[in-house]
Amino acid sequence: MTSLKIVFCFLLISFSAFAQKDYKLWLQYDQISNSQMAQEYNAEIKGIVSLGSSETSKIALKELELGLNNMLGNKIAVKSKFEGSNNVIVGAKSNLNSELLKTIQDDFNAINEEGFIIKFISLKNKKQIVITGKNDIAVLYGVYHFLRLLQTNKSIKNLSIADSPKTNIRILNHWDNLDRTVERGYAGFSLWNWQKLPDFIDQRYIDYARVNASIGINGTVLTNVNANALILTPQYLEKVEALANVFRLYGIKVYLTARFSAPIEIGGLKTADPKDIAVANWWKDKAKEIYKRIPDFGGFLVKANSEGQPGPQNYGRDHVDGANMLADAVAPFGGVIMWRAFVYSEHDANDRAKQAYAEFQPYDGKFKDNVIVQVKNGAIDFQPREPFHPLFGAMKKTPIMMEFQITQEYLGFSTHLVYLPKLFQEVLEADTYQAGKGSTVAKVVDGSLYKNKLSGIAGVANIGNDLNWTGHPFAQANWYGFGRLAWDPYLDAGVIADEWLRSTFSNNENFIKPVKKMMLQSRETVVDYMTPLGLHHIMDTGHHYGPGPWVSNLSRPEWNPTYYHKADKNGIGFDRSKTGTNATAQYASQVEKIFDNSETCPEQDLLWFHHVSWDYKLKNGQTLWNGMALKYQEGVNEVHEMQNTWNNAEKYVDEERFKEVQMLLGIQYKEAKWWRDACLLYFQQYSGKELPAGVEKPTQTLEYFKSLKFPFAPGN
Repeated sequence: MTSLKIVFCFLLISFSAFAQKDYKLWLQYDQISNSQMAQEYNAEIKGIVSLGSSETSKIALKELELGLNNMLGNKIAVKSKFEGSNNVIVGAKSNLNSELLKTIQDDFNAINEEGFIIKFISLKNKKQIVITGKNDIAVLYGVYHFLRLLQTNKSIKNLSIADSPKTNIRILNHWDNLDRTVERGYAGFSLWNWQKLPDFIDQRYIDYARVNASIGINGTVLTNVNANALILTPQYLEKVEALANVFRLYGIKVYLTARFSAPIEIGGLKTADPKDIAVANWWKDKAKEIYKRIPDFGGFLVKANSEGQPGPQNYGRDHVDGANMLADAVAPFGGVIMWRAFVYSEHDANDRAKQAYAEFQPYDGKFKDNVIVQVKNGAIDFQPREPFHPLFGAMKKTPIMMEFQITQEYLGFSTHLVYLPKLFQEVLEADTYQAGKGSTVAKVVDGSLYKNKLSGIAGVANIGNDLNWTGHPFAQANWYGFGRLAWDPYLDAGVIADEWLRSTFSNNENFIKPVKKMMLQSRETVVDYMTPLGLHHIMDTGHHYGPGPWVSNLSRPEWNPTYYHKADKNGIGFDRSKTGTNATAQYASQVEKIFDNSETCPEQDLLWFHHVSWDYKLKNGQTLWNGMALKYQEGVNEVHEMQNTWNNAEKYVDEERFKEVQMLLGIQYKEAKWWRDACLLYFQQYSGKELPAGVEKPTQTLEYFKSLKFPFAPGN
């Protein structure tokens, strides 16, 4: 462990001092170019006083030195005691002297265990800035926040900030396999080099932890939800322990996915029945083994009885039986079970959107206190747009955590620029009405609606070993934005975009204004050219790359795009109203009433809930067919505008990243036209109508688009 710390201290500086801009993400720490702000910062910051001695305290000090020295363009003195004024004083509550503690005592009442305080104070008639919290990790969060203020050219005069995360578990779900492939990953291979672990600590592990700490992420699930039991063997647990030792210094807990059949596959048992005493004891022994190695191990994420994964239903048991058995195993050590609610069965193909609610809502109040049910943002599967999942707010005695997908499985992979915090915010702001007006999804997932002790937000990571981590420079904003919203689900996506752009590229307003506008529009753009007006799951099969609304030959009905759009000569859309599958009844009555009527249903969700005729009149007076065709064209036009916006930003961006984004936007434009042409040609067979004026005519045939195959699409 000692040698690891030495290596870590050396490598910390190399990350930001020498790495390429693509690799440094939002921790660029470029020299302040605004002369007014540079003057203010240099006047207010003369030195650093570090009061802690732990390894995390040393990290905070090194980060502060690195950031300030780079941004201010001069070396800031580090002092061992209070000397002079205008120092940045950094240290946890336990390290503050009585006079300093007395000055800010009331502020500690405003924060939780992970919260931080950044405040201008007068100490012996000398101005100082103090960054503190109840522990060293909280202080580290405060340091990153303070540096962000400088990165984004905010004034630091008269600072008085007391900020705490609103959720307990802020976690990345890595869908990484032990062979280093990444399911639905579009940024290269897995970061975790299991072959070289535990003895080789890759620089990337340290940089990964550092970057996550900068946005308040405090957990990581290392392995795919389609789990491999081998990760629970001693050979691999030794490797997991090595990663946990790196991440711990940054406040990040390690979690693993638990394959439900592990007692059979690696334990030598004949069953994995959760009611079997031998099975329960096997998991208890396994938990003891893990916690002996990793005392702060977070717990297990479980995908059970979904898409062929084993689970308690294999033995005639239910989700409560499975989750509670595992919960008992980790409870003595403070561990948590995150039990995924993503379930659907080929035996109940009436409406896949209804199955998770039907299967989980009756179990409300039956799970152990250390179980949290992890629910995807929508009831199908991370579509470009879905109505919020009906389970949010519907389980009043069970903590529910959000599962967002940061990687763009259904949104053009890492070749398309899509700013996902707009999607995240749309879901978090949705009103469930489950406890009356104002019962937003955000209040469900932060635990405030029903006073849950456990709360959390998970994001399926878009990180790989590509130089720029995420495959697309702008996909970095989705990682950043997820972290910021996990910390505070009430933040605005526009504020987050502004922070990210300024920290990653430039503070020049001529750059910020148009590029921020482009980012905020980009999610709607991709909906327009892929799945307008509530269409969903019409991607090609398996890899989900490109359009495939014609696919109808898969073995399970709910795997086929034709199942979801139900296009015929009479119209298009999935009837989930009372006249159809009655999925609308799973929502609170106020929401049900809105969704159930095609006239009151938001047009963005129209075809999700209703099968309507091709001549149905939209609110803008267009027929459904014309309106849908024009939406597809609008999406293409908007990508072209994105290209123009980026081309005009050339002088504000380094050449390497400018060209990278420029080429990727070229791919996106070509693929947006592919989506438009393939979908409209296919649906035109049923509508029997001409394309309206303003929609470009396809240059290829429907047969051509159907013939395209992608056997080696990434992440498949």
